[in-house]
Amino acid sequence: MTADDDIKAAAAPLAAILKRMRAGVAFTGAGISTECGIPDFRSPGGLWTRNRPIDYPSFLASGEMRAEAWRRRFAMEAAFGGARPGRGHRALADLLAAGQLQAIITQNIDGLHQASGVAEARLVELHGNSTYATCLECGARYELGWVRARFEEARERAPDCTDCAGPIKTATISFGQPMPSAAMARAGALSGDCDVFLAIGSSLVVWPAAGFPVQAKRAGATLVIVNREPTELDALADLVIHADIGDVFSAALER
Repeated sequence: MTADDDIKAAAAPLAAILKRMRAGVAFTGAGISTECGIPDFRSPGGLWTRNRPIDYPSFLASGEMRAEAWRRRFAMEAAFGGARPGRGHRALADLLAAGQLQAIITQNIDGLHQASGVAEARLVELHGNSTYATCLECGARYELGWVRARFEEARERAPDCTDCAGPIKTATISFGQPMPSAAMARAGALSGDCDVFLAIGSSLVVWPAAGFPVQAKRAGATLVIVNREPTELDALADLVIHADIGDVFSAALER
């Protein structure tokens, strides 16, 4: 049996579930974006193995830490700014367009779901978005080009809000920063009211986000996990596939 045959065999039960899905929810993690050239955070070679995360209290307390956070963000832009949606992103966008998915809940901050054609109204970003910035005091939005110009003009000093002088940060959720209550509430409602819950490319170790697959399963949904590596929730799932996400979803939709 060839590798292609293996993928087709793994995708067959997924295709059957997708065919009957009418009110599905997808939950995506970093693994869906790795084929796009964006490394994940925890695995060897991941972003956190090279740079210890800057937590929220440190960002607020130190101008040096704010400057370092922006240096890292602009370095990431040089490496990953050209990333485009992968096959997994496009497959989910197709399922949304077909009316089989209600929404996508994502842990990702890369904006690739939007780039694949997913409307903001159909997307729940649990950890925010790194493609723009906001003032932590008044909530004003700033585009990264503006922030970078001010950062460089000030010799790598982090800029402050022009309206209220508050600190400006990428619109992401850092360690130590409260989770967005509205996004968490909406994700919980979706998880409790779906017929199929697709957990895709997530290690399912970050809580409380990892609780959504559990909630969906307890509410009666079919739980599917597609991830290269085993997760702590594999035993709970109705279907587990350890394979490349793009390969699996491409094969499943072809069926």
